Amino acid sequence: MAKKSLFLPVLAEFFSVYLPMTKGLSENTIRSYKQAFRLLIGYVYEESKLPPEKIEFRHLEKGVIESWLNWLCVERGCTPKTRNQRLAALVTFARFAINKDFDGALAFSSEIENLPKTKAVKQEKAPYFSKEEMSVLLRIPDSAGTMGKRDKAILSTLYASGARAQELCDITVGDVAFGDKTTITLRGKGNKTRTVVIPKQSAFLLKTYMEYFQLCGNARDVRRHVFSSQNREHMTISCLEAIVKKYVRRAKQLRPDLFSDKYSPHSFRHSIAMHMLESGVPLPVIKTFLGHSSILSTMIYASADFVLVDRYLRDKDPYAEQDLTEEYVKVTIVPDFLQ
Repeated sequence: MAKKSLFLPVLAEFFSVYLPMTKGLSENTIRSYKQAFRLLIGYVYEESKLPPEKIEFRHLEKGVIESWLNWLCVERGCTPKTRNQRLAALVTFARFAINKDFDGALAFSSEIENLPKTKAVKQEKAPYFSKEEMSVLLRIPDSAGTMGKRDKAILSTLYASGARAQELCDITVGDVAFGDKTTITLRGKGNKTRTVVIPKQSAFLLKTYMEYFQLCGNARDVRRHVFSSQNREHMTISCLEAIVKKYVRRAKQLRPDLFSDKYSPHSFRHSIAMHMLESGVPLPVIKTFLGHSSILSTMIYASADFVLVDRYLRDKDPYAEQDLTEEYVKVTIVPDFLQ
């Protein structure tokens, strides 16, 4: 009979002797290492229903650790820095374990050593409008004129819906539903659809525009595109870009103290993400609103203010590191030395 690997006894010695006495690490560092293994043990339990005392080193091989690291990033919104800290804890343990149980920990240790660190996202300022800039910009189109009505509705809807440029161009009459809550169905990447609710003022501007162009009523053509150019029934991205550029240029002339960046239609999407974050809207909600498949993408949109993001993740995000610890304690019999 093959000898079972000594994962749990080795892990216990790692925390009781090696880290505090041999390495002399601080309590904070050891606490961080414990958190990493609480999360790992919880993950293994959820995936394989293995309690800690049943885990062997072989259960942590064949891509399990890599999957766990991906899970930390995708499901928990873990930053590259935190992901690398979790990996560092496992690398330290793997080097210790191979000296304690060479045969059992060899493959496990080899996999850990070959896992790469994740590069942090370059912290550059994302081009987005402040709330003051957005207020100025949305007032510029002259709604008394035909094109002014259209352009005001475009800018307002682009911001209120968080739509990508192509998503806005693709909106049809049948995608808009007016009511107590006005909704717009957007078709995103991979032909995925999502329905968003827009504020009443934006809904009023959109409805006024659609009524003016006879896009509302029983006789409406639900397949007709809501926004058109002078030459095309289906507005193109280049036309939308030209509209945004025109009004940003006017805004800079009106308020040269504002509008310092090079803005594009995508800046409206950045803006609504930041303004929702500033208002305390949870990242998972913003993720759904923007149609992101990964919460990492949402964090990149909010990367214009890393202090704000860090504070939010620490204080409010239900996926923040400290918030799921007790949850895993409940579903897993965590060893006493990890408490």
